[in-house]
Amino acid sequence: METPFSSLNERLHNRRFTVADNAQGLSGTGTVFHYHVQEGAISSTYQGGRIRLGNQVGRVTGPDTIELLFQCLTTEGEILSGWSRGTVGVDHEGRTTLSFVWGWLSGATGGGESHYVELVV
Repeated sequence: METPFSSLNERLHNRRFTVADNAQGLSGTGTVFHYHVQEGAISSTYQGGRIRLGNQVGRVTGPDTIELLFQCLTTEGEILSGWSRGTVGVDHEGRTTLSFVWGWLSGATGGGESHYVELVV
């Protein structure tokens, strides 16, 4: 069944993303995010780089927008959690992109902006 957000669901569901730019965050080179979307509900797992294990839960909020809560265990044994609001786009090569504004809720302070690009294998 076609929903108002079907295009966004298709751009995220069962796709993997890697960091394009995340100067203030922990995810970086080697961190891979794997998203799943079902009826506007989003879940993902991520790991690599400084992230030993992480997960996200969230929802589709508009035709090209999402919001997430995330938590992770770092390779140094820290437990961190935060929030993010993002925009889903497409780059000039046709890959899905994610751009987030985010902040820490627990384990750290501050926040920033992050950009991710679909990992095409």
